[in-house]
Amino acid sequence: MIVGAGGIVRDAHVPAYRRAGFTLAGVYDIRAEAREAAARDYGIPRVFASLEAAFATEGVIFDVAVPGREVIGILERARPGTALLIQKPMGESLADARRIVALCREKRLTAAINFQLRFAPNMLALRDALARGFFGALTDLELRVCLHTPWELWPFLRGLPRLEVLYHSIHYLDAIRALVGEPRGVYCRGVRHPENPELADTRNTIVLDYGDTLRCSVTTNHAHRFGAKHACSELKLEGVQGAARLVLGVNLDYPKGRPDELELCAADGDWEAVPLVGSWFVDAFMGPMSNLQRFVAGEDDRLETRVEDALQTMALVEACYASSASGGTPIP
Repeated sequence: MIVGAGGIVRDAHVPAYRRAGFTLAGVYDIRAEAREAAARDYGIPRVFASLEAAFATEGVIFDVAVPGREVIGILERARPGTALLIQKPMGESLADARRIVALCREKRLTAAINFQLRFAPNMLALRDALARGFFGALTDLELRVCLHTPWELWPFLRGLPRLEVLYHSIHYLDAIRALVGEPRGVYCRGVRHPENPELADTRNTIVLDYGDTLRCSVTTNHAHRFGAKHACSELKLEGVQGAARLVLGVNLDYPKGRPDELELCAADGDWEAVPLVGSWFVDAFMGPMSNLQRFVAGEDDRLETRVEDALQTMALVEACYASSASGGTPIP
C-alpha cells in the first residue's frame, strides 16, 4: 500500500516493486491528482481518498513515502500492529526520530526506514568482501560527491532549515555505519550556495572519528555546474591488504543515472571490476521492502533498517548539524 505518490515513488519505489513482483494493493496521497495519476499509470487497483480508509486495509505492508515532517502525523493515525516502511529521513530532527521510535513501541508498529543504499548491489558485494576479511585492517574510507543535483525536483525542500545531510548524505552516513560501525564523533561544516539562497546546506564536509588509524570522510558538492568531465560520485575503501572503489551512478545523471561500478584490488595486485546485477537506483529499493515483508512473515530474523537502528543514523545527522553550527576551532 503506497502512502504518498510523489516523484521518488514514481521514479523508484513502484518500478522496483513491479520488478520484484510485489502486488500493489492501493495508493493514497493528499493530492487527488497525484493518487489518481499513480493508479492510472501503474495499474494500482484501489485509490483511497483518506488516510484512515487506507489504514483500514488489512493484510498489507505500508510504504510511507512522505517528507520527514509528515511522518509523525501519519504514524499517529496508523492502526496498532501495522507494518510500515518509512521513507528517510526519520523526521527532521533527533527529537522527531525519538518520537517515531516511541510511537512504534506504543502502537506495536513493525517499522523500518528506507535506507536502501545498504541493499545496492555494489554495497552488498563490498560488505561481503569486508566479512571475508579481504581488506585486512581498515585504514581509509572516503566518499566524495561533486556534481549538479537538480534540487528543483523536490520543491518541498525550499526554505527548510536542514537539507543536504538530512535528505542526501544521510544515506552515506547510514551506509558507513553498516560498513564500519559507530563513530566516536563527527566534525562537519555545511554551507549554502549563492545561486540557491532559498536552499539550506547544499555542500558539506564531514569527518567521522574512528580513532587514530582509520580516516573517514564524506564530502559533497551538489553545485558543480561545469559538465561531466570532473564530476564524481564514489566511495573508496582501503585496508592494509586490499582496496575497493564504488561508483554510485544515479547521482551522475539523476534520475536516469549511470551504471554502478565496483572494483577491488588486493595488495600488490591489479584493480579488477566486479560484475554487478542491478544498481542502487532502482534495484536496491527492493531490499528494505523485501526484508520487511520477510520479517513480518517470519522468514527473516533481522529487520536490517529497523527504526531503533535508524535512530543512531539520525543521531549522527543531528551531530553533524550541531558541529556545523558551532564553527571551527579559532586560530590563535
